[in-house]
Amino acid sequence: MAKEEYFKWAESLLDPSKTFEKPEALADIKIVELCTLILGPSLPSYLSELGATCFKVELPGAGDTMRSLTPFAKFFRGCALGWLKEARNKYHLAIDVRVEEGKQLFRDLVKNSDVVVENLRAGTMDRWGIGYRQLREINPKIIYIALNGFGQWGPYLERPSYDAIAQSESGMAWITGFPDKLPLKSGIWLADYFGGLMGAAGVLGALAYRDRTGKGQYIEYSQAENLIRVLDWTWLWQHYTGKGRERYGNRDVAICPCDIFQCKDEMVAVGAATDQQFKSLCEAMGQAALAADERYATHLARLEEDNAVALLDIIRKWAAGKTCAEIDQLACKFGFGAHKVCNGKDHFEDEHLIKRNFTYTVHDPIYGDIVEEGIAAKLSETPGRVKWAGKPVGFDNEYVLKRFLGMKTDTIKGLKERNVIGKWVDQPPGRRPPEGWDGKRGSILA
Repeated sequence: MAKEEYFKWAESLLDPSKTFEKPEALADIKIVELCTLILGPSLPSYLSELGATCFKVELPGAGDTMRSLTPFAKFFRGCALGWLKEARNKYHLAIDVRVEEGKQLFRDLVKNSDVVVENLRAGTMDRWGIGYRQLREINPKIIYIALNGFGQWGPYLERPSYDAIAQSESGMAWITGFPDKLPLKSGIWLADYFGGLMGAAGVLGALAYRDRTGKGQYIEYSQAENLIRVLDWTWLWQHYTGKGRERYGNRDVAICPCDIFQCKDEMVAVGAATDQQFKSLCEAMGQAALAADERYATHLARLEEDNAVALLDIIRKWAAGKTCAEIDQLACKFGFGAHKVCNGKDHFEDEHLIKRNFTYTVHDPIYGDIVEEGIAAKLSETPGRVKWAGKPVGFDNEYVLKRFLGMKTDTIKGLKERNVIGKWVDQPPGRRPPEGWDGKRGSILA
């Protein structure tokens, strides 16, 4: 199959305009989420994109603490900037699970669901009587995942954890940054988002096992251990040399050349892992003789410290005399890796991301049009999708209790009167519908 024909075939097969015409991979899976912040909520967010029905349970009133986490105290139509994305595709319930009637509502949801996700302090759910040991009695097939910083047992289990704590405890912050500077944490909540993704992989594994055996199971997840798992060669280096891995800036000490360089106008990443790619880079730089120089002729030679430093300095001087666009054109022509260091504005205008529908406009009935990141894993037969953004606290109480638990209006009214269920508060911000909401938009009738 010719290359161009293959590209057209792939584009047609994954055509984003056909997404909502196709079924969803996890359409038969129901998830009950009792989580806060990012580590826990991001897991069902990923699975909801693949079609899982997710019931997000919060306490009435203020709800999830994530509703307050927004950069520089700026809110978008009354919502924290990270909230609308991580709460996408979920039904929002506000249930006081600390009281017996609320616990029973939670159990009723779990009774007919497949997965429970929680990221509270170790033992909290069990103490409330809605942990795995209690829930498996009413639903033996339930898959229950508990995510937190340090796991459900061990010397550190009582410690609170946040993304920066996990990056520090894992050692990821230690190896990130420049040699003469303080360690750096990632600019995003990496331990949280990556943790949710790996937790989702665990849930999918448990679902596959249940399909074969009919058995549910308990999953424990440690945020710090997950980051340690991806420290590539760090542990073996310690074992082999007896020395700890240090910080090397943007330079990759296992691939040479691979670094970020300043151009005339922008910054660009350049990489050439194979000898052929390196030869192509040398030709693009007008210095073809470098590829035959014994210091640089092979990848292993280029990795020698003195050779690597000298080579990167040569590339640095070359890049300084070029614009980013010129280097990009040369990379496409000669076949080495290069790309501008992008920012958010670049993404909004990137024709590649727009074409692939990754720059995704959600037409949300409550908050209007919102530009979000789209779906990363593109399945041909069961593509993922964003159906709606996050919602105010308790927004779907009536719909879920009627549609999924078969409750009558009078029963729901009684739960409200006894404060077992509830909705949002006006303060702190981030909990209520936006200004100008008509009281109807986004509501679903059971």
